[in-house]
Amino acid sequence: MEGNIEILNLGMKPGNTLKVKGKISADALGFSINLGSSSRDLAFHFNPRFNESVIVCNSKYSDSWQTEQRDCHLPFFRGCTVKFFIEMLSDRFRVKLPDGYEVYFPNRHGYHKINYISIAGGLKMISLKLS
Repeated sequence: MEGNIEILNLGMKPGNTLKVKGKISADALGFSINLGSSSRDLAFHFNPRFNESVIVCNSKYSDSWQTEQRDCHLPFFRGCTVKFFIEMLSDRFRVKLPDGYEVYFPNRHGYHKINYISIAGGLKMISLKLS
């Protein structure tokens, strides 16, 4: 499954963890995982960018991007298989990266349930599990 994936009935709630496993393509500029209610309203946009050596996190409200948060810790590499976890807490999202480093991003819009997920860019999905 390469390219864009969309799931419209995810049912992620605070306390749930999304386990993501995939292979990053050798020529990837980056990839993004978006969680929210639709492509226009995102609680969490997770976007590692290889060309900038940064992880960009953001949210989107009524199709307008908000203030981005940048983290220069990038433990992802082109051509590698990666496994990481996105946990939804009541007030924020926690991403546990492959090397154990954690990225936090606030739940700016107070989502209690995430139904929409999209995965785009240079990440070929191997598995996606919600627990």
